[in-house]
Amino acid sequence: MLVCLTAHQRSTPFDSLERLSTVGDDLAGRLSNVHESVRGAVVLATCNRFEAYFDISDDPDLASPLPAMDAAMEAIADAADMPFRALRENVDFAHGNQVAHHLFSVASGLDSVAVGEDEIAGQVRRALESARESGRTTAPLEHLFQRATETSRTVKNTTRLGESGRSLVRLAVDLVTPRLDDWARARVLLVGTGRYAAAALAALRAVGAEDIRVHSRSGRKKFANREHLVHVSVDDYAAEAAAADVIVTCTATADTYALEAFSHAEARAGGTAPQIIIDLGLPRNVDPEVALLPGIDLLDLETIRLHAPVDEAVTVGQAREIVEAAAQRHAAARRVHEVSPSVVELRHFVQGILDEELARVRRRGDSAQVESALRHFSGVMMHQLIARGHTLASQGHGTAWADAVRTILPAQAADAVGDEGERP
Repeated sequence: MLVCLTAHQRSTPFDSLERLSTVGDDLAGRLSNVHESVRGAVVLATCNRFEAYFDISDDPDLASPLPAMDAAMEAIADAADMPFRALRENVDFAHGNQVAHHLFSVASGLDSVAVGEDEIAGQVRRALESARESGRTTAPLEHLFQRATETSRTVKNTTRLGESGRSLVRLAVDLVTPRLDDWARARVLLVGTGRYAAAALAALRAVGAEDIRVHSRSGRKKFANREHLVHVSVDDYAAEAAAADVIVTCTATADTYALEAFSHAEARAGGTAPQIIIDLGLPRNVDPEVALLPGIDLLDLETIRLHAPVDEAVTVGQAREIVEAAAQRHAAARRVHEVSPSVVELRHFVQGILDEELARVRRRGDSAQVESALRHFSGVMMHQLIARGHTLASQGHGTAWADAVRTILPAQAADAVGDEGERP
């Protein structure tokens, strides 16, 4: 059984999301071990959501996923240093094929602040890769995330969402553009050199920003050199931050603020020159009290979310239709997979009868045509039976077909299959 636990910008307070953003990259490994019924876990954490996807055992003795989910939430709450009840009240759950529909919507950008955003598909892909590298995925989780990536690609290639190049950082840049006279003359300081810094840089260049300087809190110069930007050292950072017209922060360093109110006020020497600060960090990169300084206009993720525009209904509707169809196909494929053990049993049973008949044919010295005819007949019969089983399974009647197979087969036929795990 697939289960999803999700906290996102629409239903979860920003402070809670901020705490969840600090849980660390090793959380998927911890969640995989919180309960005996958890077979695997994938964690997807972005700047406006935290999600954990679980593969829960279908063992009848462990029928309810609730104990596993309670254990998972306790582990998450502990990692985020927040009360269990606060987490429980601000997360949503999905199970069964609702999980596929939700993840496909997320990967396609339909559940983002900037609907259709570019970055989320890559984040979904990297979440799977991270869990895979640590050995925390299972076949159902692999299939789920792979289909999510395929669905997002289909949405991007067949709807106008793929034409817009949307992202949270571009939405933020669009929000502040009316407040600037000319991006080409603006002095911009980019704080951060990670994956999101590249998206921020692309958005800034797209609106015409030219004077862009970059500061890495860890002192790395690789990003600045690769992008031909002016690198701002630790010693020069305060002065550069004070002189910038626009500051964009997107660093993952969570121990201290990248911009403190007191030190920034001191660096500005009491000045009131207009300055726009875009804080894309989660946790926050900028001390909220910076917004109280004269001349400062601070936009954080919560502010950006509140100003997100409503996208075209037709385009979003087309994307949702694609997601819905993909989720239905995924459900059908899952149902077909569930009859695999019975398919294996049937194949072994028919193959056993065929082998016995072929042995008799050879002992009698019959012609090769007789053996060929027997093989052809058994193959056609198996194809018809399995095709019927797959069709019924895709329609939700796979259990009845599997029960029928087990009813007509001798008990020893099922026992002979053992634990080989053959797939149809």
